[in-house]
Amino acid sequence: MRIKSGVTTRRGKRKYFKLAKGYYSNKRNRWRAVIQQVEKSLVHAYTGRKDKKGDFRSLWITRINAACREEGTTYSRFMASLKKNGIDLNRKMLAEIAVRDAGSFKKLVDLSKSSSKTAVAT
Repeated sequence: MRIKSGVTTRRGKRKYFKLAKGYYSNKRNRWRAVIQQVEKSLVHAYTGRKDKKGDFRSLWITRINAACREEGTTYSRFMASLKKNGIDLNRKMLAEIAVRDAGSFKKLVDLSKSSSKTAVAT
């Protein structure tokens, strides 16, 4: 007797249909349209996860730059002097410090300014 693969096929299709829930028109209930749309959506989701990292980095840089300019310096000078002094804080933490604790950020900026002045004087 021949064994049909109805259960296995339905299980595989169910996963796709579950992912296609909420899609517009036939893209949620016609098998071929579901396959095409779900695969395209997964590609976009992957790309979006990669893009998100760059988006956050830009946001952090913008926040640090705004806080630096309030203190009378620029982002590039500030980051260069931090690197030269061996202060290893990533942009995420610097942005959080700039937003949440302005006093500490001002101390960091003063530290970077004083070190850059001594470097120029020598």
